[in-house]
Amino acid sequence: MSPIYLDNAATSFPKPACVPEAVTAFMTGCGCNINRGGYASAYSAASDIFDARDLLADFFGGDDPGRVIFTKNVTESLNIILKGLLKKGDHVLVSSMEHNAVMRPLVQLEAQGVSFTRVPCHSDGTMDPDTLEQYLTPATRAVVMTHASNVCGTVLPAAAIGDFCRRKGLIFIMDSAQTAGILPVNMKEMGIHALAFTGHKGLLGPQGTGGFVLEKDLVDKIEPILSGGTGSFSHSEEVPLVMPDRFEPGTLNLPGIMGLYAGLKWLTETGIDVIRQKEEALTAHFLEGLKPLENEGFLKPVGLPGAEGRMAVVSVNMLTMDNADAAFRLDSEHGIMTRVGLHCAPSAHKTLGTYPAGTVRFSFGYFNTENDIECALKALWEVCHGI
Repeated sequence: MSPIYLDNAATSFPKPACVPEAVTAFMTGCGCNINRGGYASAYSAASDIFDARDLLADFFGGDDPGRVIFTKNVTESLNIILKGLLKKGDHVLVSSMEHNAVMRPLVQLEAQGVSFTRVPCHSDGTMDPDTLEQYLTPATRAVVMTHASNVCGTVLPAAAIGDFCRRKGLIFIMDSAQTAGILPVNMKEMGIHALAFTGHKGLLGPQGTGGFVLEKDLVDKIEPILSGGTGSFSHSEEVPLVMPDRFEPGTLNLPGIMGLYAGLKWLTETGIDVIRQKEEALTAHFLEGLKPLENEGFLKPVGLPGAEGRMAVVSVNMLTMDNADAAFRLDSEHGIMTRVGLHCAPSAHKTLGTYPAGTVRFSFGYFNTENDIECALKALWEVCHGI
């Protein structure tokens, strides 16, 4: 039994060969720090990191690589943005499909006088952007939303939300954890002021990499919540004003960023349209294969009925057995690796009607095959029928 990895919404695997090769090459051939060493290898590493910023800025429609800030993941990015931007009395709109990477910082901020309204989405995870208007208050300062659900894959109307924010003078903060590297994300075209990204999912980099990209006017509005040495302006004990130093204290995960840079170059050469098309085909195949089991009353998929309008993420609610038992059997008896539970998104599960039981989530990546889908469907059929 060869294991089949279907948990790409948590982290993509495997990575292109160039990613671990880049990490190893840096660790064995350079290994030094940037902004700290006065020697050629340190300058060379700094140049590579700048090139990674430049590629990310281009990738996301940013206009200045200096406003690409590296963090260890999208959660850290969202914490820095939200906690550095929002002040007592501010009000925020969020969708009911958010991950705890958004909700937990907001609940913390609520205790400090920041309020938020959860804009309800439909039971398939979709949102009507016209409903945002009714939840505005005089104190509304920002809209914070995921681009796509990590539970059911439904894509939210980011461009329409960005247009709404433009018209209303609001800041648009977007969590691109599930879409970056798979769907086109352009800050200028979509009206995004702050884009949070993670490196280890669709961007195909190592864990422990991520960051955010800021529009110029937002830089001075975010107070750094972390501070320390940057290797620059060492004569001063004040936080530097220049970017990206302002938000990058301490030593960066340079081996990881080198791996992320390699993943980005691979993505650029392969084309995200190619990746998206393959993942959509795998998703359509899986959804079609679920229909007999759904018709027999064994399970119910959540979210949209087809592959259009969703990422390569399919959650199912088992109707004749416990979800955790099904996930355990899929792994232990068939080598099918999934994720079961609430997926760090209780609000999304409440919207989808799967709280508190959660779901069994299958999430596909570019390196999965049609045979993987067939094996997963066969395994699910056997689990459902008690074979």
